[in-house]
Amino acid sequence: MDTALPVVRSVADLRARVAAWRGEGLRVALVPTMGALHDGHLALVRRAAELADRVVASVFVNPAQFAPHEDFDRYPRDEAGDAAKLASAGCHLLYAPPVREMYPEGAATTIAVAGPAEGLCGAVRPHFFGGVALVVTKLFLQALPDVAVFGEKDYQQLQVIRRFTRDLDIPVRVEGLATVREADGLALSSRNAYLTADERARAPELHRALAEAASALAGGGEGGAVLEGVRQRLAAAGFGTVDYVELRDADTLAPVARAERPARLLAAAWLGKARLIDNVPVPPA
Repeated sequence: MDTALPVVRSVADLRARVAAWRGEGLRVALVPTMGALHDGHLALVRRAAELADRVVASVFVNPAQFAPHEDFDRYPRDEAGDAAKLASAGCHLLYAPPVREMYPEGAATTIAVAGPAEGLCGAVRPHFFGGVALVVTKLFLQALPDVAVFGEKDYQQLQVIRRFTRDLDIPVRVEGLATVREADGLALSSRNAYLTADERARAPELHRALAEAASALAGGGEGGAVLEGVRQRLAAAGFGTVDYVELRDADTLAPVARAERPARLLAAAWLGKARLIDNVPVPPA
């Protein structure tokens, strides 16, 4: 029996598949990805299958969220491998459009997002969240899912998507899923493939430092000193540039000095050629 995952590459074909499911009264979930799939992505698919009757996963390396100096050309790609993994996780359809399908010649629309997009990765990669907002909005309108599932590893991205989905009245429920980690705590990421063996051994220090800092903050520790301690630990572990270590409100991502309500401790730092990001929840002190 052929168990290959069906693949569509055009908006028209995607909508036809979804319309047929709708005709059967089925709920549809969407899991947007850029491919190079790992167990974290597959956890999103399995969660989507719990929330809906049919799951569409998209694989599209979105050029709109990469600056010219970033890793668009070398970003890992393996559609055949991704399709096999998606099928094993219970996905029903792979949407893998070419760039010209997503951004036809003459496309001139952009989306600007403020609020949770400000600071953190938005400061270091000012192009990024506009590109994310544009492609995710297009995917939502192309697939018209009931629910879409995203990982909390990209916590700022998740909050940005929640914000513009509400602001634009897009009728999609945005579901977040807790970060999936290796046994040593390293958050799963496609960019972990850039790490050398030595760097991979050092990488879990990012999560360890954040987890211990979150405990200190929840215990009433002074924010500035705790965050500086994280930076020092990362430097001692061999990390290079630390883009940020910040405490933010868990909902709005506004900067906070202490966790008087649920907060999030977020960090991004370079280890060799890999830019690692992570975050942990901080309960009110």
